[in-house]
Amino acid sequence: MAYSLQIERFQTIEDEWTHLLPQSVSNNIFLTPCWQRTWWESMRPPGQELRIIKFVEEGTTIGIAPLTFQQGVVTFLGGTDLWDIHDFIVLRSREGRFFQALLGYLEGEDWKEVRLESLLGESPALSHLAPLAMEKGYRVERVMEGNLMGVALPHTWDDYLTGLRKKDRHELRRKLRRLEGEADFRIEQLNDVSSVSQAMDDFLHLMAQSREEKAQFLTSARGSFFRDMALEMARRGFLQLFFLQVGGTRTAAAVCFDYNNVRSLYNSGHNTEYASLGTGFVLNALCLQKAICEGKEYFDMLRGEEPYKQHLGATGRELYCLSLFR
Repeated sequence: MAYSLQIERFQTIEDEWTHLLPQSVSNNIFLTPCWQRTWWESMRPPGQELRIIKFVEEGTTIGIAPLTFQQGVVTFLGGTDLWDIHDFIVLRSREGRFFQALLGYLEGEDWKEVRLESLLGESPALSHLAPLAMEKGYRVERVMEGNLMGVALPHTWDDYLTGLRKKDRHELRRKLRRLEGEADFRIEQLNDVSSVSQAMDDFLHLMAQSREEKAQFLTSARGSFFRDMALEMARRGFLQLFFLQVGGTRTAAAVCFDYNNVRSLYNSGHNTEYASLGTGFVLNALCLQKAICEGKEYFDMLRGEEPYKQHLGATGRELYCLSLFR
């Protein structure tokens, strides 16, 4: 069956991309065109060529491949430092045809490696592209990168607490009681563009203060990306910026995304002077509690296996890197 392809720009493909994404197996905030465009405009690496490839079969768009080419290496748009998940946007039930078409396109290009990072275990790229590539004689490597951590949310907070390990449940309740009993505290939840814009400096300050690793990570370029991204996500209604105030001081902060009935905890920070109150951990727990109250199905703590995620009951979903070599 014949197909056609077009090299698109964000301006020409965004509406169609947005329409196709909910019909794809992989549907998360990192695959939205607004996320990908914001990253490209803020963080584009020198010398990297962007190719957004749309595949059409019998008048129907069956998939979009957001790829970059640089020095013989084909990768997804965006790196693993700021993205937790990558994938193709493919119409359900058309995955086989899409990946056949993609390989047909790649056969005519000059490359030595296709490196596809941060694919979830259920990604069609793993189940369709890998065997098709092996049939064509490519060398294929599949390497586990790590885990995304998250919690399937019950209907009530009490049900959530019941599902925690006894020690973790006791510790969470203890921290909540201590904060409630010893401090004048409140939670701010910001999501409009103006409030988010005014609060981003405080968020970045708390993020950098919480851990030396985060301070080193937060370069000026990444700080600019966080600001641009937060405003764009707020415009789209996807951003929730939380602060925990103690005595009128913002002591902890968390950036979350609400998309596809999932709340994703993207990044957080806290003032170490309030470490005895555990404000960073407590705020993350309260973000989860609010997600339950708002009827979310899942609380995604994303990449990394930090102990606090397991204390909040998170379990892992495996991430893989799939590489093809000529």
